[in-house]
Amino acid sequence: MDKQPATYILANQRNGTLYIGVTSDLVGRIWQHREHFVPGFTDRHDVVHLVWYEIHETMESAILREKRLKKWNREWKIRLIEELNPYWNDLWPTICGQGQVTGFPPTRE
Repeated sequence: MDKQPATYILANQRNGTLYIGVTSDLVGRIWQHREHFVPGFTDRHDVVHLVWYEIHETMESAILREKRLKKWNREWKIRLIEELNPYWNDLWPTICGQGQVTGFPPTRE
């Protein structure tokens, strides 16, 4: 299988804790997060819902994008997510071929 570089954002809930990562195997890496396969930040904070991702031509461009996103303030990151995923749906079913996405319950503001 060919490598497909990607940058992604995970969340534990709508407007919750965010994690930005980069990978050459999006499905495999998100599965690892969801299954708490590797101890660390996402495991400790249950950050397992894929809310945004972006495919890249090269690993270098994916890494550069990840580094830039990590420097953004929280408001910009939330705006980026909501531009393409306004309901903060978990995109896992989409990338693993299940087709449907499920959203976080609406929050009261």
